[in-house]
Amino acid sequence: MDAFRGRSQTTKGIWMAKAQNIEPCTLVMDLEGTDGRERGEDDTAFEKQSALFALAVSDIVLINMWCHDIGREQAANKPLLKTVFQVMMRLFSPRKTTMLFVIRDKSKTPLENLEPILREDIQKIWDGVPKPHAHKDTPLSEFFNVQVVALNSYEEKEELFREQVSNLRDRFQQSIAPGGLAGDRRGVVPASGFSFSSQQFWKVIKENKDLDLPAHKVMVATVRCEEIGYEKVATFTADEEWQQFEEAVQSDYVPGFGKKISSLLDRCLSEYDMEAIYFDEGVRTSKRHQLESKLLQLVNPAYQSLLGHLRTRTLEAFKESFDKAVEKEGFAVAARDSTQIFLEKFDKGSEDATIQQVNWDPSKVKDKLKRDIEAHVVSVRATKLSELCATYE
Repeated sequence: MDAFRGRSQTTKGIWMAKAQNIEPCTLVMDLEGTDGRERGEDDTAFEKQSALFALAVSDIVLINMWCHDIGREQAANKPLLKTVFQVMMRLFSPRKTTMLFVIRDKSKTPLENLEPILREDIQKIWDGVPKPHAHKDTPLSEFFNVQVVALNSYEEKEELFREQVSNLRDRFQQSIAPGGLAGDRRGVVPASGFSFSSQQFWKVIKENKDLDLPAHKVMVATVRCEEIGYEKVATFTADEEWQQFEEAVQSDYVPGFGKKISSLLDRCLSEYDMEAIYFDEGVRTSKRHQLESKLLQLVNPAYQSLLGHLRTRTLEAFKESFDKAVEKEGFAVAARDSTQIFLEKFDKGSEDATIQQVNWDPSKVKDKLKRDIEAHVVSVRATKLSELCATYE
């Protein structure tokens, strides 16, 4: 505001920006003043909408208050506080929001004398606000963490004012750490879901509906965890190592398949866990199971192809070994020993192909191998018998 151009509204609507040099990343939201003349006395709809939006998305709400309004029955901020408390009742589950009162143009009266009066005023407003039965006896402290800070007049003590503002700014460093301004916040939406969450909040507020925060939290988690899941599936299918394995198993058995694929799956699921960690536990767990299922659906054809090649290789090796063993050991011994040896080799190969994230059963492929081995043994027996018959004829 330019003092030489008179008094007028400086903020219209809701503005957001990233705070400079504040850790962790902090978004600052500036709301249009509630006592400006531009909208008129009767236009309170946007005031309530913006207040509800601020309470729904913010961990800390700063309320600018003139020092001389403290203790006055007709203080300018009393309608605002009533609005804040009323709209808070529309949040089905209270968020622990820090309400930081910034007292401007501090007088000679010490802050320790002003603060109790302000807190008493706040409590009176809270007590006078109609509440739903569920929150009839809920204390103010369940909804808000009230903090008070005072600033001297900018025009009268500019240097001291700037120093006080700098000190206030410092309080926002590590604000969500234990003991920080928002150290006991609840109902947190992870940063990756903030944009979507805010859009949905505003949509519901504009439709003049109550905000069901638990349901909203689940909805945001569902959308974001699904998005993360889709991203992880896309990343997995584009992975060069996976593509190489997928191509290789089309033509032959690949040693170390199970261990390597397990590692790729584990890496993919771990990345999901890291990105989804702050979302609703029930939702993220459910979507993790869905992600794992989709990944295993992608891997299963390669696994089945691998077992097919393992069966073929084992059968061919059995035939070669059995045909030689028959000449040395006799038919019955060769059939028994060779069958046992190569079924065990199949077991080792299928164990090597085992993926730790799933308990796929290779028994059907093994049964097919058994039948193929038995068929070959029968065929060789028939051939040998024919040869013997021909010899004795």
